[in-house]
Amino acid sequence: MSKTTLLAACLIIGTGYPMLARSEDGPSKPSTTPPNIYLDLNEVYVAVPANVLSFGFSNYFLLSKSPAQNVAINAPFTVDVTDRLSLYAGISGSTTKEGSSAWSMMTLDSWNVGFQADVIQQSGSIPTVTVQSTLTLPIQTSSLGLAASTWANIVETDYALNKDQTKGIIVGLKYTGVAVTSNVAVLNPSVAPTYIGYAGGYYQWDNNWKLTGRFGVQSFGGADIGRVIQVKGFTDPILRIDLDRVDDNGNRLFAVFAEIAWAPKPVFQLTLRTPIYAVRNGSLQ
Repeated sequence: MSKTTLLAACLIIGTGYPMLARSEDGPSKPSTTPPNIYLDLNEVYVAVPANVLSFGFSNYFLLSKSPAQNVAINAPFTVDVTDRLSLYAGISGSTTKEGSSAWSMMTLDSWNVGFQADVIQQSGSIPTVTVQSTLTLPIQTSSLGLAASTWANIVETDYALNKDQTKGIIVGLKYTGVAVTSNVAVLNPSVAPTYIGYAGGYYQWDNNWKLTGRFGVQSFGGADIGRVIQVKGFTDPILRIDLDRVDDNGNRLFAVFAEIAWAPKPVFQLTLRTPIYAVRNGSLQ
């Protein structure tokens, strides 16, 4: 495996939630209902041009000196403590293909922990405000002695346009901070934070399929990995489309997310989300 492939593998970070997953899309569950418990599996494919870095909505990124692809599997164990609070923790593994080289061996490369909470619920003209925070840390370093940690934070407002909360408007802001450490002092790596401001909306049909769109601007300050890889800063558009299948209580059963970010060259990402429930709506699965 090349050094740049190892560097890319070191810098592939996944979150427990690709995006805010609303649990209040259906009728509220009684307070005595046991919490939902599930493994929130995410299967992610990312394709990037050479010397491009983009965190995007889902906080996965790949850094390489040549065009590269990555397949990652993230498996956070999740507990919906209430309709307004979820806690999660899990591990991520990935495999990378750089240029014409073969796919690398699938390895565990990071673990994550975080929460999502509705701090304000919609009342009159005041929208629901949801906060999500995820800390991701590396499991191992590359042969270059590099390791990357991220802290991703999202604040999203949701204003439902009807009583059933099946259509509405969303506005949000995401901040991602990155800390890269190296055992080789001369590298002195640094990665600037990323900001995403976005707006969008959603619509849920009677058959419980839900479509959500987000469009915004991503701003990144650049990265310098000891002259090994340098990435210029950019401020460019980003687009994401989500298609979810939920149950009558708003719990996700299946989802597919498609994302394209200009960084400034296009970065593509496709995510399948397939939660495996142990307890759902108060019942063992």
